[in-house]
Amino acid sequence: MLRKPEISVCIPVLNGERFLAETLRSVLAQTFEDFELVVVDNASTDRTPEILREFSDPRLRVVRNESVLSLADNWNKAVVESRAPLVKLVCGDDLLAPRCLELQREVLRAGQDLALVCARRDLINGASEPIVRNRGLRGLLGRLATPQVVRKVVRHGGNPLGEPGGALFRREHFDAVGGFDPQWHFTMDLALWIRLLEHGAFFGMRESLAAFRIRTDSLTAARAGQAEYAEQRSFTERLSAEFEWHLSRRDRLVSAANAPGARLRREALFLLVAMHAQRLGSETDQRREGVKTPPGPGR
Repeated sequence: MLRKPEISVCIPVLNGERFLAETLRSVLAQTFEDFELVVVDNASTDRTPEILREFSDPRLRVVRNESVLSLADNWNKAVVESRAPLVKLVCGDDLLAPRCLELQREVLRAGQDLALVCARRDLINGASEPIVRNRGLRGLLGRLATPQVVRKVVRHGGNPLGEPGGALFRREHFDAVGGFDPQWHFTMDLALWIRLLEHGAFFGMRESLAAFRIRTDSLTAARAGQAEYAEQRSFTERLSAEFEWHLSRRDRLVSAANAPGARLRREALFLLVAMHAQRLGSETDQRREGVKTPPGPGR
C-alpha cells in the first residue's frame, strides 16, 4: 500500500487549457514536497488532457470524468479522490505562492483544534499581473473562535475568508459535513468554510499565499451581477438567522448596509481587468500597425 502524503492538492478543471499549466507549475514548485496533486478533468474538450500528459511528476494523479459533472459534484469528486489528511482545493486558473503548503501545514499541525486556515491572497489578471496585493481577511487575522468568524462574515456582507486556493482544511471534517453543498453556486466555498468551522476554530494568516485570477471571460464574470448578489444575501440572511451563532439585530443591519459595498468592490475589480485587457489589446493593435503608443504617466 502506498504511503499517504501529508497534503492533497485537488484541482477540478473543465476546459482549462489557457491557465492549467501555470497552475500546475505553481503547485509542483512548493517548498513543502510531501503532497499529492489530484486533477479531476471534467470531460474537457480542449487541450486540457494533452497539457496534463506533458507533466511527468510522480505526485500528479489525473482522473477523467466520462461526462461533465456539475460544479459541486466535480469539486466534491476532486476531494473524494484525495488520500491525505489535509486538503487544499485550487481552481484550475489560480496560483499558489511557493511556501503556501509549508506555512499553512505548520499552522494546522500546531493547532490540532483548528478546522480551517486561510491566507490572504493577491488578485491577478489574465496575464498573471497583480491587480491588488495582499487582499482579504480584514479583521480575521490570527486565531478566532467560530462565532467570531460567523459574525465577521455576516457583517461583511460578502466572502471575507476568500476562495479555495487560500484555504487548507482537514479531510475528516470535509467528510463529516458532506462536502460542497450543491444548493449554492457563488457562495459554495464560503458555505463549506462555515460548516467546517463547526468542527474547530479558525486561523487567518497575514501572508499572501495564493493568487486568485479575475477573468472577464470567466464563469464568475459572466454570471456575476444580480444573481450573485441575490445568492450572497440569501446565504448571509440564512446564516444570521441560525440561533447557534447568537447574532444580534445590529449584526443583521450592518450586513444589509455593507452588502452593496461588497458587491460594488467586486464589480469594480472586473471592470478594472476589462479596461486593462482592452488597453493591452489596443496597444497590440497599434504595434502591429506601426503606430507608436504614447507613454503613460510616470513612464
